[in-house]
Amino acid sequence: MSTNNPTFIDKLFKAGSHFGFKKSRRHPTVKPYLYTTKDGNDIFDLEKVTTLLDAAKEVLKEAGLHGKTVLFVGTKDEATKLVKAVAEKTESPYVTNRWIGGMLTNWSEIKKRINRLEALTHEKESGELERKYTKKERVVLGREVDKLSFNFFGISKMPKLPDLMLVVDPRHDAIAVTEAREKNIPVVAIMSSDCDASKIQYPVVANDSLQSSVSLVLEELAAAYSEGKAAYVPKPPTETRRPARTRA
Repeated sequence: MSTNNPTFIDKLFKAGSHFGFKKSRRHPTVKPYLYTTKDGNDIFDLEKVTTLLDAAKEVLKEAGLHGKTVLFVGTKDEATKLVKAVAEKTESPYVTNRWIGGMLTNWSEIKKRINRLEALTHEKESGELERKYTKKERVVLGREVDKLSFNFFGISKMPKLPDLMLVVDPRHDAIAVTEAREKNIPVVAIMSSDCDASKIQYPVVANDSLQSSVSLVLEELAAAYSEGKAAYVPKPPTETRRPARTRA
């Protein structure tokens, strides 16, 4: 459903999505999406915002329809809880604590750390840690589990590189965006006036600091992805047929 209607535009307005930063912080690539500048602050054109939002929603819906994985990223304080909530709601991987360099570009090594986390977690739950290690060793291993969990728990069920990334504030998580670009992973981003729109395939230019704004836009994007996922029909596994025997 299109968001380019007076009712939703009013919701964006009430959420403060039209507020950008000071003109002095403006990145030139967001100029086409501005309505005006008031008291030195950039104001976004909410009709253009909804057009961008609809385009991003369509991409996410298509991703869901084809069973593609979306990685949700948001490590700044204003976004972490919101990003984690929608990622869990859509059963998607997420990064909300910190972006570890190489998370995409050095996936094979990151996967080893995830496997280590899974192995230690299994040993802990099964009671094997109690049987195999001394109390001092268990303390050291417990710290390792805590650190691995902090860094990688959100992507621990991600079997391969994601097909798409959704990030809140690509300027704050610039390393994540750079790695996605290097691996040819398209990026959807909720981004304010201080971000470079040219680095984002599907920008949604709106206030990315107010929780009310981030929550409203994020929920719309997540709902589109969920809608697509609900209609996804996995392809049945292809059967390998044995060649027919020929009589001598």
